[in-house]
Amino acid sequence: SSYKKNMRTPTLQYLYLQKPVTMVIIICIISVLPWIGLGDFSTKGEPREASVAISMLESGNWILPQVYANEFAYKPPMAHWLMAAFSYPQGYVSEFTSRLPSTIAFICLMGCTLMFFGRRIKFQQAFIATLLLLTCIEMHRAAMTTRVDMLLTTFIVIGLYQLFRWEDQLELKGLPVIIPVLLGCAVLTKGPVGVILPLFVFGAYLLMLRKYSLLTIFKALLYIGVSSLFLPLLWYIAAWKQGGDKFLDVVLAENFGRFFHLNTPDINYDLGHENGVWYNFMTLAAGFIPWTIFFFFSLFGLNWQRKKGSFKQVLKDSWNNILSMEKEKLFSLVALVCIIFFYSIPSSKRSVYLMPAYPFIAIFLAQYAIYITEYRTKVTRIFAAFLASVTTVVLIAIGLTMIGVIDPVAIASQYTSRTSTLAQVEAVSNIFSFSYGLTVCIVIVVLVALLTVLYQMFKKINIKILYATIALSFTINLLIDGVIMRGIRQDGSARPFAEKVMKEYPLNENNMFVMNNLKKYRNLYGLNFYLGNRFHNFEQEMPEEGFFFATSSDLEVVLKNYEGQYTFNILTSSERIIHEVRRPVVLCSFLRVK
Repeated sequence: SSYKKNMRTPTLQYLYLQKPVTMVIIICIISVLPWIGLGDFSTKGEPREASVAISMLESGNWILPQVYANEFAYKPPMAHWLMAAFSYPQGYVSEFTSRLPSTIAFICLMGCTLMFFGRRIKFQQAFIATLLLLTCIEMHRAAMTTRVDMLLTTFIVIGLYQLFRWEDQLELKGLPVIIPVLLGCAVLTKGPVGVILPLFVFGAYLLMLRKYSLLTIFKALLYIGVSSLFLPLLWYIAAWKQGGDKFLDVVLAENFGRFFHLNTPDINYDLGHENGVWYNFMTLAAGFIPWTIFFFFSLFGLNWQRKKGSFKQVLKDSWNNILSMEKEKLFSLVALVCIIFFYSIPSSKRSVYLMPAYPFIAIFLAQYAIYITEYRTKVTRIFAAFLASVTTVVLIAIGLTMIGVIDPVAIASQYTSRTSTLAQVEAVSNIFSFSYGLTVCIVIVVLVALLTVLYQMFKKINIKILYATIALSFTINLLIDGVIMRGIRQDGSARPFAEKVMKEYPLNENNMFVMNNLKKYRNLYGLNFYLGNRFHNFEQEMPEEGFFFATSSDLEVVLKNYEGQYTFNILTSSERIIHEVRRPVVLCSFLRVK
């Protein structure tokens, strides 16, 4: 894929000049689509979302399906509807079909971003911005994960693009139907934030334009808000009819309790993810790796000059500069500032929440990268050399592992004694030491990209060095997804254990029990997915007999609590550590004491 970006080949030149959007979409497809079916689920979040889709397909309840044991899915179901729809033709939910909504959302977002900015700012800048976006860690990771965040980001960002067009072309007259549809889908993906966030950004942008009266702005926001809530309201009403007041309690706690730091006594789990304000900036820096490193290197290449005049004057000048920016630049600036500010208020912060700001940040990053490439030529070369040397070291290590000269597990065991870390190292080195065809191909592709970077550094045309560096980070992503993550995921998945117990014990949909109380016990979402989402709640049903799954530490607590009521008999345990609970899982049979 690196020679793709080398503009010497006529096809590529043609693609870049004539069909750039197609080109970006092809790059996106290569970067995510082949890899989403490779690894098993080995985290808590993914199988939890995928189980909802299983429940929809099996029970036919598309409004409030069951997630785990007796727990219902109180989150809006857009992502799960899509997973279930993609799984429908094959009749079961797999890793591939459950990750597909995120991937398709990612591809649409990249295409729309290039189309939106490509028409409005220098094309090369929009193109590079899109490439930076699709190679940065956070976006790339979210595009391959069964979670709602990528889908939400796509609806919100494309919704924002449409809002910009509505103001730009129609001057807020006659609301185009696409806007309420996109924002309505955003609400159906994650709740009211899907419309509140775009309204906040758009309102701030309209104020900054200083062209409309407050009344006009208020009316515009009101129209959007009301029309966008029409679709989701149908689901909320249907869900409330099914779930009653318990549903309302959870909705209020999840959406408003989190935002305003309220106590939420009605629900039986902690909302989690509480972090300080700095956390958002740290995750932005981490999420934009490798480009954060480029940015960091470039700071040494700049000539810092203090602005003349008093502090007040400098502020005033900066403010006037901001107000006189081109509209699309101003819109991007307002969007990224508002989104980061908006997510600094709630008590729970996670890196993926900030993803709607990424496309707008990428625009400025690309502008900066082009500036650096043209005027501070050393920086681009130093960064290229840095990335190339890191890649070279990795490739040498991989090569030696493949031939069998070095044993990574032995090396790692000198630095750490944590069994879970060592297991991961072993899993990755296994994939290399049995050199699969795919692994070899990917390593060759990385090698080609590496040589391209070295060749371009030798030729000294800076913008080509930048493209070659982007191509290199693209191939490093391929290496991580196609090889390394695949090894880690297969190692920590609950699938082998699930298949083993299904074969060896008479498990059916009525006799598998677990605890479902997150304040005391761990939930086994991965195992639940691989056993077909058939767990029942032990505490609620208090059954006569059956099979019981728990981690070994939780089992001790259960044995203590139910002493004299039940006898438990340990049958087997997973040999390997299941990643999501960081320990092995045990299967018991139990009988109620008469």
